[in-house]
Amino acid sequence: MEQKICNDKLFALIIRISAVGLLVLIFGMALQIWREASLSIDRFGWSFLFSTEWNPVAGNFGALPYIFGTLVSTFLGLLLAGPISLGTAIFLAEFAPRRIKNTLGFLVDVLAAVPSIIYGLWASFILVPVLLRHVEPWLAQHLGFLPFFQGTPYGTGMLAAGIILAVMMSPVITAVSREVLEIVPSSQREALLSMGATRWEVVRVAVLPYARRGIIGAFTLGIGKAIGETLAVTMVIGNRPDISWSLFDPAHTMTSVIINEFTEAVDPLHLSALIHIALLLFLVTLLVNVLARLMIYQINRTNRGCSYEP
Repeated sequence: MEQKICNDKLFALIIRISAVGLLVLIFGMALQIWREASLSIDRFGWSFLFSTEWNPVAGNFGALPYIFGTLVSTFLGLLLAGPISLGTAIFLAEFAPRRIKNTLGFLVDVLAAVPSIIYGLWASFILVPVLLRHVEPWLAQHLGFLPFFQGTPYGTGMLAAGIILAVMMSPVITAVSREVLEIVPSSQREALLSMGATRWEVVRVAVLPYARRGIIGAFTLGIGKAIGETLAVTMVIGNRPDISWSLFDPAHTMTSVIINEFTEAVDPLHLSALIHIALLLFLVTLLVNVLARLMIYQINRTNRGCSYEP
């Protein structure tokens, strides 16, 4: 008995040390990035967030076009991938026959493991020509009254970046959401089925509310993947630091400007500005995860006491 208590205490101590070590590692990373970006922080301050000028020759740097490109491309990718991913997960978990379920589930897992450079090559040689010749001209002709579909079609631009991010986010969101839906207890479904509910009503009333926290976590993972994506986006977004509401126009992201200019940044201020953008990327990722946790907390608080609460 005493040996078991000692083992439990040792295990608890190891877990606490691991948790504290992870926090120390994250704090150390942030501190080191802050130190390396201190030259840019001292030179530009808060104006770095709102300036649109990026001129290494003149020594003037601003991150607003890159922040804009990152947030818009991520939102566009989530807008395209979200409904498709959640619908696919519901189909695989609740409606698909076993043979189709196993095959599609395997394909989703394979897509989630494909390297981003493969997606980038596919987008460059297949997606971009299709957008340039067919999709963007059609959108400009039929939806040109909207600011999002005005301007000259380039093929490479925000629309291409959003689509490739959606393609890359979908397997992650689908795989995690499917796992979450499948672990919902059968009693949740049987209770409504015994009352004469349809299968869709069971999913809508019992399964989805029960699994909402895991689904939000799946979407958070997808957003994190999109924000940190580098190669595939760099190959199709056009890499032009402009702010435009047209999805046809080329743009830039925080990750793409770092990968494009980091090896060529010989000036200390230029290098510090790139690391400053990396610090902003770190903070944006952290903010996304914090907002997701707050959303989960608010949902739990609102629905506390419901019968389907896990």
